[in-house]
Amino acid sequence: MTIRQAAIASNRFGLGARPGELAEAASDPRGWLLAQLRGRHPAPPELGRLASGAEVLAGFQTARAARRNARQAGDAENTSPGADPRDAAVAGVRSTVLPHYLAAAAARTRIAIATRLPLRERLVHFWSNHFAVSVDKPICLGTAGALENEAIRPNLDGRFVELLRSVEQHPAMITYLDNTFSIGPGSSLAQRARGRAARRIDINENLAREILELHTLGVDGGYSQADVTSFAQVLTGWSIGGGQGRLAGGTPGAFHFRAALHEPGTRTVLGRRYAQDGLDQGEAVLRDLARHPATARHLATKLVRHFVADEPPPRAVEAVARAFRDSDGDLPTVHAALVTLDEPWSNTAPRKFKTPQDFVFSTFRGLGLEPREDRALLAPLELLGQRPWSPGSPAGWPDRAQDWDGADALMKRIEWSVAVADRVGESHAATTAGDAMLGATLADGTRRSLQRAASGSQALALLLMSPEFQRR
Repeated sequence: MTIRQAAIASNRFGLGARPGELAEAASDPRGWLLAQLRGRHPAPPELGRLASGAEVLAGFQTARAARRNARQAGDAENTSPGADPRDAAVAGVRSTVLPHYLAAAAARTRIAIATRLPLRERLVHFWSNHFAVSVDKPICLGTAGALENEAIRPNLDGRFVELLRSVEQHPAMITYLDNTFSIGPGSSLAQRARGRAARRIDINENLAREILELHTLGVDGGYSQADVTSFAQVLTGWSIGGGQGRLAGGTPGAFHFRAALHEPGTRTVLGRRYAQDGLDQGEAVLRDLARHPATARHLATKLVRHFVADEPPPRAVEAVARAFRDSDGDLPTVHAALVTLDEPWSNTAPRKFKTPQDFVFSTFRGLGLEPREDRALLAPLELLGQRPWSPGSPAGWPDRAQDWDGADALMKRIEWSVAVADRVGESHAATTAGDAMLGATLADGTRRSLQRAASGSQALALLLMSPEFQRR
């Protein structure tokens, strides 16, 4: 039983067993996981080589200003001979941020492959996906990884309210949800610009809506459209530093509260009045949202869905929600409540269908593979449909089997499995690898299929596509 539970610890809670990991966890699988939640852990050294989000965003702002100037110059010249400076300027914006994206995504993948704290790393990925931003929006191409590394990782051992505030004030979230364009109609800037503004000055509700719907209460959390509008007014002025003229201020690329954009006055959100001035008003709302019972229920449901089953068992959800409420959102306590649930351990058959990311990480970990080139690390994630930080919407990547097990998706998994097996299959005995990665959860029927395979590469491809390996 402990061998089976070690496989659950490594695969359902972790990122897939590395060679020797099942033996390491076997003596006390739950204790092995709980130990990863205790104490402070330094940031992985790979992250120290990455530029900060503020640096990347400041570079993006500079490149975008150059593009704007080049476009204006090109429009003025209209028919100038030779290369159009506008084309070079557009290319310059992408070339400024793309290397930062590739470096951050490759570092993330290397950490996932090598980490000896796989539960912590899975939790980083869970919360990063909960607070999703997408690199499909060009301004986020270089900062999505920074949000994960600067707002998620440092707050994994604190309270949810600290994580929430850090995320919502991160430049990646501010720019992704367009809060830099949110201006209070009654703000001092709006009053000065009245009658001569080139565009309509008004609030933008994106950030407020996603905080309520996705990040805290949930879509059924009891808020109204009036709450969204009022909260959006509260969040006016939450912006980033830099700019020119009257809008200059703050450290370029870093979070900056612009008082001139803030809508003054007392606001009511979820029946509570907030009379605080400026930045404090938004932070006060976040504190109350973090402690709301609907937030505890929403987060518990997502956590249990991710770690236990696509249809979260109600008793498990209530246990995790209670841990959240009783601890005032202390994340190590909430995460420990997940580990100590009975449900993940009572059914030893793998339940959760692996996302492409899970499939790639567990394959690399189990076979001890780590491509040297950054693009080679990221290519399978792109091929299988889960490029880092590109979920396409603020809702993040889906977390149910039905979203990932379509015929075309399975065919791509087969093709990639065959390619991996052709490369390393003759040097890896499939049954030995299966025992190291899956332990006692490797079914007898699958073992017989591996033994009857025509070649080592065919056996390894069968292992990677087996039902046991495709689920966690």
